[in-house]
Amino acid sequence: MSIRSPPTLLQLAAESLLRDQALAIAALEYLPAELFPQLFIQAYRSRRHQVLKAITQAWPFTVLPLGGLPHLSLDEVFKAVLDGLDVVLAQDVRLRRCKLRVLDLRYMAPNFWKIWCGDSTQKYSPIFPVTEHRSSPNMEHPLAPVEVFLDLNFNEKNREEFLMYVIQWAQQREGLLHLCCKTLRIAAVPFYRVRKVLDAVQLDCIQQVDLSCTWDLPTLGTFALYMGQMGNLQKLFLFHIQVLGEEEEEEEYEEEEEEELDWEEELDWEDDDCLQSPLEKLLINRCRRLTHSDLEHLFQCPHLRQLKSLRLCCASLADFSPEPLRALLEALAPTLQELYLENCAMVDSQVEAILPVLSRCHQLREFTLRKNRLSVATVEKLLRHTAGLRSLDYEYYPVPRECYTTLGTVNWDRLALVRAELKGILRELGQPRAIKLATDRGYIEFYEVTFS
Repeated sequence: MSIRSPPTLLQLAAESLLRDQALAIAALEYLPAELFPQLFIQAYRSRRHQVLKAITQAWPFTVLPLGGLPHLSLDEVFKAVLDGLDVVLAQDVRLRRCKLRVLDLRYMAPNFWKIWCGDSTQKYSPIFPVTEHRSSPNMEHPLAPVEVFLDLNFNEKNREEFLMYVIQWAQQREGLLHLCCKTLRIAAVPFYRVRKVLDAVQLDCIQQVDLSCTWDLPTLGTFALYMGQMGNLQKLFLFHIQVLGEEEEEEEYEEEEEEELDWEEELDWEDDDCLQSPLEKLLINRCRRLTHSDLEHLFQCPHLRQLKSLRLCCASLADFSPEPLRALLEALAPTLQELYLENCAMVDSQVEAILPVLSRCHQLREFTLRKNRLSVATVEKLLRHTAGLRSLDYEYYPVPRECYTTLGTVNWDRLALVRAELKGILRELGQPRAIKLATDRGYIEFYEVTFS
């Protein structure tokens, strides 16, 4: 039987004030700032519309992080906060207490408000609100008195109704506030639902696109034109991209009926209509229908020449010429910090072809080649060529293929010998270092090889 923690003094004070809404509203001008988060969250939970409206008008912090509220939705409670902000925007002179400059509707850790309210039972979560509250770089608009930050997240059911309400509300207050949408996330929704939102927002605010979709080629081509208007796009993440045939309905598709996506024909990465600015991060995950021609064309895109992070996961490089990847890494040597080539069916010759340029990526911090069948000799060469990369502190290599039996299971005795050999190389190189070897079948196991 669990014992509930007794309420804090702040909780008791907020509960006491909310028993008399008129008294709570009158007291806002004199309450200590520390009480506002607790009072706000309790008024939100108990649906005290007038109190929420008044708290917003007297908010003593620069940021009101509504994205951290549980079950934030388009309801009367949320609208009460917007009503309070309307009063703030209409005032020539704000209330003495009000310092509100940012309304943040982006996702935050679920326990954010509990921690802010001083709940010592809550553990820190790494998924905390973004502290950056500035518009995208190179924006031409003058900063408005209030900025509203909103993620265009289509991963939630019927999310576009909420998005369109906020967008239209912001448009009606043009000049008084600026709506900034930095992140666009699309997962398994029809394009027409996305398009009406994209047509209503300032696309050059968008800095990150996460795309997981099942669209036909013309639709993907149309989306590429929208991407061409995202002049500050920095991060592009592609997951599970599936392409529909022109005559088939989406709900009828099975995986084996998917067509290959011809990026060269439909999404020309070198075309000025597709990308306008250099990317910092590119992730391609489980886009199995990408052909070698697609990848070669992608690697030649000039907008990838300043990447800090390149992640290819489950993108087949079997029999793929290593030259396009080597050329891309050559261009990225001054900037690249993360390189993931996971489960790409790479072989020894492909890896060895990129070793010379890999040794010149002196900013590299994270490097993994997990789930590729490489020999002991190639793993040893990797250790020698990466020895001079002083920033590298995250290294994952595959358990060499000589360590597997004909049945695909790990030969533990052989693995022990290989680990000893690799440790000897680390000792020979004379630099403290820890790497991990990862198996490639079923449940992944990791084996550390350390020299200190």
